[in-house]
Order: sequence, then structure tokens, then C-alpha cells
Amino acid sequence: MYTTADTAERTSVEPGEGELTSAEVFWRDLQPWLLECGYQLRPRYRKGWIPSWKKSKKFSLSCEDGQPIIHGSVLDAVRVGDGVRVGLKKVKKSLHPYEEEIARYLGSEPLLSDPHNHCVPIFEALHPPTDLNFVILVMPLLRSYDSPRFDTVGEVVECFRQLFEGLQFMHEHHIAHRFDLCAQNFMFDRHNIFPHGYHFVLDNRTPDIKRRAKHFTRTQRPVKYYITDYGLSRRYNLNDGIPLELPILGGDKTVPEFKSNYEAQNPFPTDVYYVGNLVRQYFLDGSRQARLRIHETTIDEMVQEDPTKRPTMDEVVRRFDDLVQGLSFFKLRSRVPQRKDNIFIALEHCIPHWLRKFRSIIRRTPAMPIPAD
Repeated sequence: MYTTADTAERTSVEPGEGELTSAEVFWRDLQPWLLECGYQLRPRYRKGWIPSWKKSKKFSLSCEDGQPIIHGSVLDAVRVGDGVRVGLKKVKKSLHPYEEEIARYLGSEPLLSDPHNHCVPIFEALHPPTDLNFVILVMPLLRSYDSPRFDTVGEVVECFRQLFEGLQFMHEHHIAHRFDLCAQNFMFDRHNIFPHGYHFVLDNRTPDIKRRAKHFTRTQRPVKYYITDYGLSRRYNLNDGIPLELPILGGDKTVPEFKSNYEAQNPFPTDVYYVGNLVRQYFLDGSRQARLRIHETTIDEMVQEDPTKRPTMDEVVRRFDDLVQGLSFFKLRSRVPQRKDNIFIALEHCIPHWLRKFRSIIRRTPAMPIPAD
């Protein structure tokens, strides 16, 4: 979660089954100070932790405290004052000197109150006294935009709307994201649809990993999506002319302008490509079926080889709003199947979907679940 070019650092495991990885040791050593700041980590990262499986015959991975984090730069915590779970992101300032500044700017008033703002808010920035090169950003605990799976076309359409609107907002404030907007960087606030929470590592399990984590659909509990990860983002003064930046090859290796000459490029059309390709890969050409073949003309234009021919995000949002007006009630209520579904999985999801649809119609629940800001 919340990964950046440097935060995608994979953990390396120290000797001993289930023991802390080298990246996790950072959090364990920081835990007493974080607690003083009002944030409690899970037992695995507390001083004096004794692995629970050493007192039993269980394997480490079958225990809650035996789950190592995959990306060492992000961890969950509980805010002691009110018991709210938050995400902590470790940022190395020498590598990403602008991340805290941009995050604070996007989370400041009046920008924070703007309903078009889908940039993840920063609750607090903590500066560890032991290493002034790091800052710990405290933010909501978020979840990948497509987990759990979408139930209706209306839910997907609302996801698109917030994604396009969020990037439009950044561009309106002269900020280019500059790193691919993929599942790791487009997330949602999970507290609405996971009323009893889930485990940070095994996110389909309850916090104690003993049971499957129950959740509502996005139609039942509308969610707000956020664009995250500003480690490579930049804010420009457009009075100085069109900004030009050397390519930064992120997770999406298909960006056309990065395949040719290594020349400085306008970063804003590249952002448009990233978002268009996300939609194309995951909803048009990817695991979802042809039922979601909407907005294709605009998506094709967003991923054109020539960046100068791509639409701006203002144009994308305008076209998308027109498209939404033409979608029927039945289209928005229809189920989102996946190509990998066999007949048994389809039946497992289809019957509950029709029951939920019937209840939604009776209760007049909106087909496009727009959250209340």
C-alpha cells in the first residue's frame, strides 16, 4: 500500500521462522517514540515481543503476529486517543524532498474541503529524532481501489468518476503526479465497508486472522477514493512555460514517450496516459468482461502514442459526465462479472447480487454510490 519508487523496498528476512525482517526492525526500534506520539503498533513491533507460536505447535504464518509486511515503508497503527486505525508511511527526504510539502499543500484548507479533492489527507507529519532524514506521514488506512471486487457497473463508473476528478484536481493546481496511477496508488478509505476491520497483511481476514473479514458492497456503503504517493510529484509555476521532466519509469512500462529518446517531456499528458491505461487494462481489456465497454473512445485517446494529442483531464471529465448521463438504470445496476469466474464462482456471486439489487431498488438506493463528503 502507498508504494513509491523507493518505498517498494522488499523486506529481507532475518534468520528464524517468522522473525522480524530487516525493514521491520526499523518500526520496532521506533515503536516507543511512536507511542509517545500517540500511535500504537501491533504486538509484533513492540519491545519485548515474544512470538506466540513459540508457545504452541502452530506455524508462524497461522498466527496474527507471524505476518511480515511486504513493503517495509508502510505500516498500520492505532491512534491511541480515539482507537482509529491509521497508516504510517516512512519517507526518505533525501530521495523524495517534495513529498511532505505537496501532501501538506493538497491537504490544506480550502483545498481539503473541496469535494473534487481526492488526494489522500495527511493527519500529521512526524519527524523521528533519531534520524532527521526520515519523516513519518500519518494518513487514513487505505485499501486498493479494486478490493473487494466491484458488484455493479454503477460502482465501477463511480470509481472512474473519482479517479478522473482527482487527477483533474491535481492538474488544476499545477501538480503532476509523475508516477503511474495503478492499484498501489489509487485506493479508498475502507472503514465504511469493513465495519469490523481487517488485518493489515491478510486483508481478507479479521484483525485476529481467525475469520474472513465481512464487508458491505460499495452500493450499500459508498466509499471515497484517494490518489496517493507524491514521492515523485512536482508542483509547477505555469507562468514559466510548459514544464519538462526527464522520464521516470514506474510500474507501468508501456508509456510511449518513455520508449523512444530519453528526452524531457511534459508530465501532464503522461499522467493522462497512466490513468487511461489503468482503466483500459483493468476494466476494458483486462479481467472484466465486455459489459464494461464504456467510455472507450476517450480511453483510446488518453493512451495515444503522441502525448500532444491526448485530451486534458478537463476534457476527460467533461466527456465522462456526458457519458454517465446516457447510462440506463439497468446498465448501472448490472453485475460486474470477471473472465476468470467459472460457473460455480458466477453462481456464488450472482444470487447474492440479485438479492442486493432487489433490496436496493426497493429502498431506492442510488445506482451510482456517490459518498457524502
